[in-house]
Amino acid sequence: MEPSKFLTENYNKAMLIVGSDNFIKTNLDKKLIKYLEEVLSRSESAKAILTVIFTSLVYKVLNPQQDIRNHQTSIKNGYSGRTFDSKFITPFLKSEKFPAMAESGWLTRSLEQKVPYSKNYSGAIRPDSLKVAFLEIIDYIQKGNDLEELLSYFFQGLIIQRNSQKIDLAKPLNLPISTIIDLLKKHFNAKYNAEGASRLPVLALYAVYQCLISETIRFQGKALLSIESHTSADSRSGRIGDIEIIDEKMRVFEAVEVKFGIPINLQLVKDAFEKFKTTQVNRYYLLSTANIENSEKEKIDEEIERIKNIHGCHVIANGLTNSLNYYLRLISNTSEFIENYVNLIEEDSALKFEHKTEWNNIISKNK
Repeated sequence: MEPSKFLTENYNKAMLIVGSDNFIKTNLDKKLIKYLEEVLSRSESAKAILTVIFTSLVYKVLNPQQDIRNHQTSIKNGYSGRTFDSKFITPFLKSEKFPAMAESGWLTRSLEQKVPYSKNYSGAIRPDSLKVAFLEIIDYIQKGNDLEELLSYFFQGLIIQRNSQKIDLAKPLNLPISTIIDLLKKHFNAKYNAEGASRLPVLALYAVYQCLISETIRFQGKALLSIESHTSADSRSGRIGDIEIIDEKMRVFEAVEVKFGIPINLQLVKDAFEKFKTTQVNRYYLLSTANIENSEKEKIDEEIERIKNIHGCHVIANGLTNSLNYYLRLISNTSEFIENYVNLIEEDSALKFEHKTEWNNIISKNK
């Protein structure tokens, strides 16, 4: 297989395995894991070590007969690790924002010696724990066992490290509402490997409420509650929606439930009523990125009317995009909304690196 395709396929597999978790899933031996963690924990300060391991690992998978300890053509029965690295490994590591050398891991004195990477290798790798880990991993790779699982472990570890990084996100100013809606839809619906995209519409609604709470007469004297963790179930937290506004007496005044990719049907309206039927909430918004199930619209309207008559709450079922469009027309400065949304993206623990960088990608393509 072509090296770049092999790297991409295994990277994508690792992305799916990691998902929204922050731990590595593996069946590798614990002693080996100790060595792998030594390399991962020093991946920023020991980029060359990481690069040489990646190069050796990928080359061994694609060329099983090669003794990868013989990392230079000047070594008997050797291959050019530096050439393979410069052409495939370092460009890939850079493209995925992983720790990477400027050109190649072989441009460091401790690794470029013209002798095999055997366990008595004399290169001055520091600290000693890193040298031991490096040579043990190289020895393990050479034996040819569990190579793709080994690669998955490194990928998962690097993905988790990358997800924890703070990223500077674009905050464009003075965008027309139609452009903002288009950008949001692209951000919501982009193809992601990690879970968490369903959080984005909630953050967009919350960002606009942050603007509305201080600008509209309806919310005078009211307070917007802090946004709940993505993993907090409503039944455990006591919340009746993803977003809640309370009045002066700490009672829920307005609540919003956001559905991602699920059309609003009769059952969802009934489920929503079960959440708030013992609460004196004034309005309850049920919004979805997939709009309303047209075949059930009449039944939905009847159920909303029934709830209004027996409870007093005004339930509003609508498409999320339609609601955002309306709300954005009520605020005086759409740039404030963008700033709120981006700040929430940066801070939300449910979102991963790809959710954040996709925002910058979308903004960079906007003309």
